[in-house]
Amino acid sequence: QVQLVESGGGLVQPGGSLSLSCTASGSIFRVVAMGWYRQAPGKERELVASINAGGGTDYADSVKGRFTISKSNGLNTVHLQMNSLKPDDTAVYYCNWRGYIDVGHWDDYWGQGAQVTVSS
Repeated sequence: QVQLVESGGGLVQPGGSLSLSCTASGSIFRVVAMGWYRQAPGKERELVASINAGGGTDYADSVKGRFTISKSNGLNTVHLQMNSLKPDDTAVYYCNWRGYIDVGHWDDYWGQGAQVTVSS
């Protein structure tokens, strides 16, 4: 299996910044994409940003221009730099991994979640 370890999160005032990181380890054959999802109380989990092995990125419209996803160590580690944070960004943020555990075996793994709270 693949293990994802997240770091970051916390409490920040509106307009402030936070950074999240996620590192994957374990039985990885080929990673296809990693990303960040978030879930606020009473709402469905939604994609925030993703990045594929070639460096292509995708962002939710609500965070474009404010959040930046990046990768290091190939696609073993991803980062999410969050700037100009708003109260609506308050949620639990989950790291996501998608790829192949071995030849022909596709799977999807999640990190433990990190609480991000934006409040004055």
